[in-house]
Amino acid sequence: MPWTHAALLAVFTVLLALSLTPEADSAAVSASTAKNPQGPMRRIFMKEADAANFFRKRSRRAVKSQDEINAEQRQVLAADERKREFHEEKRNEFENYAEEENDEQDERTRESTEQWREFHYDGMHPPQDYNRHTI
Repeated sequence: MPWTHAALLAVFTVLLALSLTPEADSAAVSASTAKNPQGPMRRIFMKEADAANFFRKRSRRAVKSQDEINAEQRQVLAADERKREFHEEKRNEFENYAEEENDEQDERTRESTEQWREFHYDGMHPPQDYNRHTI
């Protein structure tokens, strides 16, 4: 039981300290500012009728304006263009990689064929021209 009295006393002390600090007043909106907002407060607070009209004007089922539809369409087209460019770049990279791999494989095959011919040439007959690639 004595710890509950100590906890309540600590809570009341903190509340009293917070209510007496000057920073606590700046967080609240004064009555004069709420009635006639100035500067950035005008953008945050609006009259109740204006707020109701705002939500009534754009309900969930409201039809979008042509400008909104055009803006969304431009965003979709821009995203499609970026996606197309990305895939085209990836395809070009793969084609270059595949071409280099094929060239390297052809070079290895040509070298091994030449080595086989040199090893099997007996010096008595002219070298055979089968499977010889002209360069």
